[in-house]
Amino acid sequence: MNSTLTMMIIGILAFWAVLYALFGRKYDEENEEGLAVDLFIAMWRTKKLLGFIDNLAHRWKRFWRVYGDIGIALGFLGMAYVFYALLKTAMNTIQTGGEQAGVQLVIPGITIPLSYGLIALVVVMVVHELSHGVVARAENLPLKSVGLVLLAVIPGAFVEPDEEALEKAPLRTRLRVYGAGSLANIVTALIAVLIINFAITPVLQPAGILVSGVLEDGPAYGVLQQGDVIIAMDGQQIKDMEQFINFMNTTKPGQVLTITVLRGGNEINLQLKLGAHPDNPERGYIGIYPAPHYVSKVGHENIIFPLFFTFYWIYVLNLGIGLMNLFPLVPLDGGRMLDDVVKTYLPENVAKPVRYFTIGVGLFLLALNLWPALRGIMG
Repeated sequence: MNSTLTMMIIGILAFWAVLYALFGRKYDEENEEGLAVDLFIAMWRTKKLLGFIDNLAHRWKRFWRVYGDIGIALGFLGMAYVFYALLKTAMNTIQTGGEQAGVQLVIPGITIPLSYGLIALVVVMVVHELSHGVVARAENLPLKSVGLVLLAVIPGAFVEPDEEALEKAPLRTRLRVYGAGSLANIVTALIAVLIINFAITPVLQPAGILVSGVLEDGPAYGVLQQGDVIIAMDGQQIKDMEQFINFMNTTKPGQVLTITVLRGGNEINLQLKLGAHPDNPERGYIGIYPAPHYVSKVGHENIIFPLFFTFYWIYVLNLGIGLMNLFPLVPLDGGRMLDDVVKTYLPENVAKPVRYFTIGVGLFLLALNLWPALRGIMG
């Protein structure tokens, strides 16, 4: 385990120890409001936003019911897709000895950027839970509270329905409520990608190749640095990935290049002797992880790029978490949808083993897909 991860774990443990000492078990159970802190879980409940959800639900009740029906269709289609995708990657994981991960853990500051990741996670949770709550109220199901939750280091929001009323509701009503959350995430992902493509991307232009990493045993090691931006090679301007690839395809092993890079705001020329490409010994090899580098056509890059990355992570996490939530494993929404359908249409002596079988297969697939990700973090 690396030292950075160790320090982060120590910091997280210290934070929760202080939080529990100050607020542990201090919760108004009678009114179901306030802050409740338990082991690595902090939940703040309030009833003040229930009126807003009621107004939103009852103003367009018919719309929300159609919306819920779309969520049912998306839920079962997404369930089949996610199950197939995880089954396929689980088989690849077995074949590659754990080299290919099917599921990545979402940990701000470790597996995703801290600031952008936290903003995106809050958006994921808010739209997901708000959608559950609005559809539940459109179906005349009572809500107990709304609030915020912190699970270890992951923030979120929740809407707490009356579980007893939900269990007694017709199957279609329950499926509408369950499917609404992931539908909201998919819609949010779509909106985010539209904003990226039609509002942000048009003001960006390619301006070189970013060196996002340097291979330790590659020719560029000790010459190029992570964060360098290649803008020219042997005097030929390099603006985008296509130009970079086309140029490298003309090179030979042993050839010495003059590479012009931007480093710390300064333009410098470097000499680099190419090696032989691992996949094609007759072609030159530089030994870096290249990535497109962009600049803003209108300036204000301190605004444009944070907006781009914020909406990018809103898109990625809403799509990924929204689909993953449809995996047929209780307590995920997909699992609850499948579980309710099985209990409704199959006799109990058949439904029970089917449910246990589904849970067993789901846990097995999830474990196989998480294994490479966990190994990568701990390694």
